[in-house]
Amino acid sequence: MHVMITGAAGFIGSTLAKRLLARGDKVTGVDNLNDYYDVSLKEARLARLTSSSHFSFIKADIADRNVMSALFAGNAFDSVVNLAAQAGVRYSIENPAAYIDANLVGFGNILEGCRQGGIGHLVYASSSSVYGSNTKLPFSEKDNVDHPISLYAASKKANELMAHAYSHLYRIPSTGLRFFTVYGPWGRPDMAMFLFAKAILEGKPIKLFNYGDMRRDFTYVDDVTEAIVRLIDHAPVGQTKAPDAVPDPGTSAAPWRVFNVGNNHPEELSKVVEILEKEFGRKAAKEMLPMQPGDVPATYADVDDLMREVGFRPSTTIEDGIARFAAWYREYHQLS
Repeated sequence: MHVMITGAAGFIGSTLAKRLLARGDKVTGVDNLNDYYDVSLKEARLARLTSSSHFSFIKADIADRNVMSALFAGNAFDSVVNLAAQAGVRYSIENPAAYIDANLVGFGNILEGCRQGGIGHLVYASSSSVYGSNTKLPFSEKDNVDHPISLYAASKKANELMAHAYSHLYRIPSTGLRFFTVYGPWGRPDMAMFLFAKAILEGKPIKLFNYGDMRRDFTYVDDVTEAIVRLIDHAPVGQTKAPDAVPDPGTSAAPWRVFNVGNNHPEELSKVVEILEKEFGRKAAKEMLPMQPGDVPATYADVDDLMREVGFRPSTTIEDGIARFAAWYREYHQLS
């Protein structure tokens, strides 16, 4: 297949591209290489891909309508995986305009490109943050998600709604992926695992919000990419039965689905810190802080729908995943 991946220099995007290239697909990667975090890390991720003759890279911003229109017009993509987005819950409080541009305008350009290009399947990143102020655990695709508590979450919920409208009107098969705290080698420096490791090695205190009473459904990146690959090959066709009086929020008569992609096993942040301490052979200093705006105390994914549809359930243990992350971290930063 010929797959376009937006956000190809990102954590998940570059890992997915490597996986697709390994199975023989042709991949066109798109990324604007913005400076939200260290650009050299993004360039290093891309360097793992450019040796393949089946990979091509285009530096572009999905919010640029003319560039995206020309990209779709000049290529025959079988599938599109949209992982380009302005990430981060906390940053959305400080800089909301970045989320409007990338996550709403940019995603609109992707949808229109898929319509004009006759794309066979659009797979796109949503987020566990769409569950917002929900307190029923585990989070299920059947839950109502109409109460986001950050603009980032609202933009991801909007993506799901926009995709549904295009699936309904133009019969574009689309699958939204609600990722739960993805971690592993080549991860993002603004996420907990990277921040904790950096603080431990520099002897600086780790910031634990809600006074340490936080649980996250940490999901290893290779499990995430396996789920994506299986779902790329499994485009939705829409329900054939008569619609219920109250529709299921996770399915539709249109060729549209959303899936949780999580480990189905939330971990206390204190346990994560303990495993990192063991891996790096150093104790961590801890700074206990109150809950931050836009944050939630716990995430926990119900992944039964994913298992039913593609026969896969993320299962990498936190111990194994952190060991692999720590080994990569030492190598990347050339630590003894």
